[in-house]
Amino acid sequence: MSVAEPAQSHGSLAFQAVAKPSLWTRLRALPLLPLLIVVILLVMALAAPLLTPYSPTEQSLVERLRPPAWIARGSWAHPLGTDLFGRDILARVIYGTRVSLSVALVAIIVAGIIGAFVGLVAGYFGGWWEVVLMRVVDAFLAVPAVLVAIVLASTQGPSFENVVIVIGLLYWPRYARQVRGEVLSIKQADYIKLARIAGCSPARIIGLHVLPNLVPSLLVLASLQVGSAIILEATLSFLGVGIPPPQPAWGVIVEDGRGMLASAWWISLFPGIAIAVTVLAFNMLGDWLRDRLDPRLRGL
Repeated sequence: MSVAEPAQSHGSLAFQAVAKPSLWTRLRALPLLPLLIVVILLVMALAAPLLTPYSPTEQSLVERLRPPAWIARGSWAHPLGTDLFGRDILARVIYGTRVSLSVALVAIIVAGIIGAFVGLVAGYFGGWWEVVLMRVVDAFLAVPAVLVAIVLASTQGPSFENVVIVIGLLYWPRYARQVRGEVLSIKQADYIKLARIAGCSPARIIGLHVLPNLVPSLLVLASLQVGSAIILEATLSFLGVGIPPPQPAWGVIVEDGRGMLASAWWISLFPGIAIAVTVLAFNMLGDWLRDRLDPRLRGL
């Protein structure tokens, strides 16, 4: 009996060792490609001056309309070619990463703060607060986003700050509706009722018990909206009501080559690829976060 027990114990330990996921299994569960793309984008945004010797706004008419390096007349001094004013396309795409990501991230933060506040007030206090605030949310969601963005941006003028304000105003209702729905469920929990019985103030209950439970949903929604915010910013910049030239926003660069697609296609192609890859990476990362943080999808 004493001999069998160590063997059984040893077998259980071996089973536990086999059942424990390895480091490679954990790595395979991560979205490695989207994470790699996001890390590369962040490095490009933070270390842009170290990655290219050219200024994104420096003009050189001698080097104008140089094709990419692998095409005749191309030069490895400008691997992705130059535009109509001789500006290096690679430098403009790299610096455009900083502009586009900055606009999207700041706008998402602004929208998240406004929407979370409105959703918390409407969901927790209810009554006429909920009726008034949610009707305002419905009004914002009923109007076409791009049309409102164009009108607001045209009225206020193209600038970094105005684009952030426009995107923030358009995206906060989605946070408000998401937060309000979750708060309605959370405030019925037993620990919320016990906190009220203990005499905790609404501000304390919201800050300590409600808000922490909203963080996963806010992270998922923010990650999914980064891509759409980048597309909206590029659309506004392309139409001339977003980031003003000569700042190297991706939409501005695409618009620079719009009239020369037949002869100088590279001007619009490479920033367009950058927009598509960035949006795809953030959408894939958002889907992965949703699958990992949503209890209903975690088991799947």
